[in-house]
Amino acid sequence: MVDVDHFKKVNDTHGHDVGDQVLRMVATCLRRVTGGGRAYRYGGEEFVVIFPGKGLERALPHLEDLRETIGRAGFVVRGRKRPKQKPAKPSSKSTEKSKLHVTVSIGVASRDDKNTTPEQLIKAADKALYKAKKGGRNQVCSA
Repeated sequence: MVDVDHFKKVNDTHGHDVGDQVLRMVATCLRRVTGGGRAYRYGGEEFVVIFPGKGLERALPHLEDLRETIGRAGFVVRGRKRPKQKPAKPSSKSTEKSKLHVTVSIGVASRDDKNTTPEQLIKAADKALYKAKKGGRNQVCSA
């Protein structure tokens, strides 16, 4: 389970349009996960990354790389006055772009004797995600 840290603050400070941009940019980073992982949106600002046939030890380094990549990304926020179509001649005025840095917390669980069903696995990953959030955010924690 991957959750964008302080996402409510992004929406409250920059507006829901910027929040949507951030979600799209995070999703782009998640799509590039290495190690055979596959990313899916779970809901809100939460995503799930699944590593089919791989255990915790093999997935953790890829999730840590993913967390670091997102933290370093520096998302460019599009200006509110940006035209809907690209102008033929760029304006010489400074644009209203700013960089926004976001981090993610990640909770990891693996199929085992206690987590045999998809529901149990999601619940364990969600519990590990809560542990990451409670522990200061911007980290990967396992169940």
